[in-house]
Amino acid sequence: MSARTVQFKQVDVFTPVPFKGNPLAVIFDAEGLSAERMQEIARWTNLSETAFLMPPTDPRADYRVRIFTTAVELPFAGHPTLGSAHALIDSGYTPKTPGRLVQECGVGLVTLAERGNGEWAFAAPPATIAPLTDAQNERLAAALAPAVIDFSAPPAAVDNGAPWLVVRVKDAAQCLALSLRGQARDALQALVAEVGTHGIAVYGPHDADGPATFELRVILLGAENIEDPVTGSANAALAALLTQQGKRPGASYTVRQGTALGRDGRVSIEYGDREDGAPIWIGGASVTVIDGTFCI
Repeated sequence: MSARTVQFKQVDVFTPVPFKGNPLAVIFDAEGLSAERMQEIARWTNLSETAFLMPPTDPRADYRVRIFTTAVELPFAGHPTLGSAHALIDSGYTPKTPGRLVQECGVGLVTLAERGNGEWAFAAPPATIAPLTDAQNERLAAALAPAVIDFSAPPAAVDNGAPWLVVRVKDAAQCLALSLRGQARDALQALVAEVGTHGIAVYGPHDADGPATFELRVILLGAENIEDPVTGSANAALAALLTQQGKRPGASYTVRQGTALGRDGRVSIEYGDREDGAPIWIGGASVTVIDGTFCI
């Protein structure tokens, strides 16, 4: 297939300020590209994810997206969902329903709603939750030491299209001080592979006068071994787990992520009216940093 030029944006997600969130490459008009070509492009952009936009196959959707890390395709991911919506609106697209977008992706249809100040939020896909065994909890505690796990909120593997091992530690300071090296990292990598997750999402509560309700860190321990700056799917997983454990901090709360990387990602979580917490809305600001064309 001969090369062609399409619209391209690189946006920073979960921040209103450039360079403080999680960057996303967005390739427009990607229909006709093979999965192999998309993976090649995503490996070249070298960002945590690259999103490829194309016309939907479902008439209810506004657009379809395929999401790739530098190593694999994902059926769903949070920051590409918000970033794709921002890029599409920024390009001049008019939603089929004012204030609403419907994204078609690997997990099906995902609804997004416009919030104040041009922010968007997505309705988190349903999640499956699998608590760890006692033996797995013991291995996890040993790998994370000296951080202290808060077992009043038992660790669990949570899968909403992007699976994460969600773990609560005593407070935000312990979350920020967490360091995984050597044998501890190897042990944790074996554990996340065993429970079938991409990595670990560790969170701890801030004081009442802190910058957010929780501090969160997400560390990938599979095909990639990096810390993710800001992670929508992991925040959705945490929100679902808090509901299942009866530990919601209220009808809404906030999360700060990326602090250990010099970022300042801010995520807003809002629960729906239903008692089971569906839908859970994950929101945040996005800003376009690069706007141009891309040769595909």
